Amino acid sequence: MASGKEIKNKIKTVSNTKKITKAMQMVAASKMKKAQDVVASARPYSNKIRAVLSHLAQIHPEYKHPYIQHREEVKSICAIVITTDKGLSGGLNGNLLRNVLKFIRANKEKTLKFICIGRKGGAFLKRLDINIIGEITGISEHPKLLDLVPAITLASKEYLDGNVDEVVCFYNTFVNTMSQNPTQSTLIPVPIPEKQKLDKSNWDYLYEPEAKDVMETLLKRYIEAVLYELALENSASEQSARMVAMKAATENAGDIIEILNVTYNKSRQASITQELSEIVAGANAIG
Repeated sequence: MASGKEIKNKIKTVSNTKKITKAMQMVAASKMKKAQDVVASARPYSNKIRAVLSHLAQIHPEYKHPYIQHREEVKSICAIVITTDKGLSGGLNGNLLRNVLKFIRANKEKTLKFICIGRKGGAFLKRLDINIIGEITGISEHPKLLDLVPAITLASKEYLDGNVDEVVCFYNTFVNTMSQNPTQSTLIPVPIPEKQKLDKSNWDYLYEPEAKDVMETLLKRYIEAVLYELALENSASEQSARMVAMKAATENAGDIIEILNVTYNKSRQASITQELSEIVAGANAIG
């Protein structure tokens, strides 16, 4: 059994670690609330763009912009992988990257190109010797649309130039504090929402200039809005996962401290018992 001094040092070390994880839990909880509010405010914008695109697709079904044209055969794919820059977020990145690995294995006959947003995804893919054509780091906690423009521009150019036939995204969807789902979705070609039965007498859109010109510009804004929303979803998921992970770490540290206190008390009691035995033995020897 370890000495009492060694056990006390362990208790002190674990207690200091508990203070750190508790502080990180509180910081993550504060950031999570802000990230949730940003996601909630971004979703209506994306939903409205989808609704307008659906309306435009119905009134101009003959117009086929390159962004909505599906290639007959998908031979090459560009994948945008959104992960965190920091760790200590439980299995958030691991679960997502497992999906990415499955995607790579399922499409091993195709040409794959990757754009990484976040250090964790970039580090993982570099170990696999994957073709990474772009990387953005340092924005996972506070993503801004301007920071994502290079990734959007690069992916769009690859698609329009015919270098890739599809652009997909991997990210974590924020469901609630305890649940974040690793998700794969298609960014380009733009998945136009299913046509809905509309009452033409109640259409409330007036397009200036022509609807086709509006659609061309709107598709670009749509791609930007979607990728920005996905980055926000991942950011909210990161803070939630970190808060839960740090809460679990704090509770585990408390359990370890309790066990060490019991061990310390047993060690101390054993030491006292031994000393008493020695005193009694010495007194008997004298007597």
